[in-house]
Amino acid sequence: MNKKKVAIIFTGGTISMTVDENVGAAIPTLSGEQIMSMVTNIDKVADIEVFNFAEIPGPHMTPERLIELKHYINNLLEREDICGAVITHGTDSLEETAYFLDLTISSEKPVIVTGAMRSSSELGYDGPSNLSAAVCTAISDKAVGKGVLIVLNNEVLLASEATKTDTLALNTFKSLSKGPLGLIDCNELVLFKNTEERTIIDTDKVETKVALIKSGIGMNDDFIKFAADSGYKGIIIEAMGRGNVPPKMYEGVKYAREKDIPVVIVSRCHSGRVFDSYGYLGSGRDLRNIGCIFGGELPGQKARIKLMLALGKTDNLDEIKDFFEKGIYY
Repeated sequence: MNKKKVAIIFTGGTISMTVDENVGAAIPTLSGEQIMSMVTNIDKVADIEVFNFAEIPGPHMTPERLIELKHYINNLLEREDICGAVITHGTDSLEETAYFLDLTISSEKPVIVTGAMRSSSELGYDGPSNLSAAVCTAISDKAVGKGVLIVLNNEVLLASEATKTDTLALNTFKSLSKGPLGLIDCNELVLFKNTEERTIIDTDKVETKVALIKSGIGMNDDFIKFAADSGYKGIIIEAMGRGNVPPKMYEGVKYAREKDIPVVIVSRCHSGRVFDSYGYLGSGRDLRNIGCIFGGELPGQKARIKLMLALGKTDNLDEIKDFFEKGIYY
C-alpha cells in the first residue's frame, strides 16, 4: 500500500522549545528534523517532508509573515505528490494564524495547524503526540475540503470555531458552542458533524491598522476616538453580552462611524452570537442603527483577522458587511 506524503512546515512555538539554562525559561531551539526524530512510528502511516519556515514564538507572528506563509503552503499544495500540509505554531496566536489561513487558502487538500502546550524540556511533552494526530488527519480522505483544521490532544477542530481557553491545559483549544469536528482514534479521523460553507477572502494585502478594544463598565470613548484620529482603518469592539456597550463608549463608536470607519461588534462572552435585541442607549440596536457590522460568534481576535483581510480586499462597506453577516443575519 502506497503511503501518502505530508508536508510539515515548522514555524516555532512551544513545540520547538527547550529550557535555556542562561535564560531560565523556554525558547525556540529545535529544528523540524529534531522534533520529527521524537515522533515515533510516523513513517509507518505517511511519508514526511520537513520544511523549516521560521523559529519564532507565537506572539512574534505578524500579518506580513502570514501572507508569506500562505504562499509557502499554497506552493506546496500544488505539488501532486503532497496530499496535505501540517503547520506547527505557537499556541498563543495559533487560532489567529489558522483562521487567517482558512480565510485565504482555497485548496481542497487538508491543512492542519498544531503545536504543543509543554516544551521538550518538560515531563509529558505533547509535541510528538500532537504531530502524529495532525499527520493522521492530513492523510485522511475525510479531511478533504474541510478547510483549515486545528489538531491538539487528539481533537480535531475547525479553525473558524476553535479558540484557546486555558493557559496550561493540554486540551486548551475548544469549540465552545459547537464542539469538535472530530477526533483521532487509533490513527483514524472520526467525524462528529458536517462542515458549513466557509468564507474565502482572496487577497494578498492586509490592512494592519485595525484596533481591538474590549468593553467594561464605565468605559468611555477615549480609546475609540484615539484610534479613529490615528489613522486606524477599522475597529473591533468586544461588547458586553449580546452586543451592547456603555453609553460613553457608544459616543466613541458613533464618532468612528461618522468618519466612515468600519466598526465590527462581537461579544466578550466565550460563546453565542451578537444580536440587536436590546434598545437602550448603547445597545445593539443603537450600534446597528449607526451602521456597525455584527460579527456573529467570532471572538475579537478572529474578527480582527477577518477585518484586516476584508479591508485589504475592499473599502466598500457593503462588501465588508457581507464577509461578516451573510449567511448569519441574512
